[in-house]
Amino acid sequence: MIAKPIIDIMFGVEHLKASSGAIDVLQRSGYCYYPYKPDQMHWFCKPSPDFRTHHLHLIPYGSPLWKERIRFLDILRSNPQVVEDYELLKRTLAAEMASDREAYTRNKWSFIKKVLDDSALRQQTPLTK
Repeated sequence: MIAKPIIDIMFGVEHLKASSGAIDVLQRSGYCYYPYKPDQMHWFCKPSPDFRTHHLHLIPYGSPLWKERIRFLDILRSNPQVVEDYELLKRTLAAEMASDREAYTRNKWSFIKKVLDDSALRQQTPLTK
C-alpha cells in the first residue's frame, strides 16, 4: 500500500505511567518526544519533528486505541477495496494538505472511523439468505 516514507512503530506497554521511564532512554537514542494524546500514548519521532523517518507510539497493550489500530490493520489486510480507497484518500489529502500535517491526520481519521464503524456493524448484523 502506498504510504509516506516514515516507519510507524506501535509498541505495547503495560500502562503509560510505568513506561514513562522509556521517554529519557528513547530521547538519548535520538527520538524526539512529543506529548501528543498523552492520555493514550507516548509519541516519538526521529530524527526531528521537521524531518521524520520514524514514528514510535508506546500504547498500552489491549487498550481501546491498541485494539482499534489492530482492527484497522486487519481490515486493510483482508479488504483490497478498503486499501484502494484509503490509498486514494491519502494521495488526495497529501496533495491538498501538504503543509498541514494535522489536517491530513484529521481527515484520514474520518475515513478510518467509518471503516471501523462499518466493520463493527457488519459483525453485529446476522447474515440473512
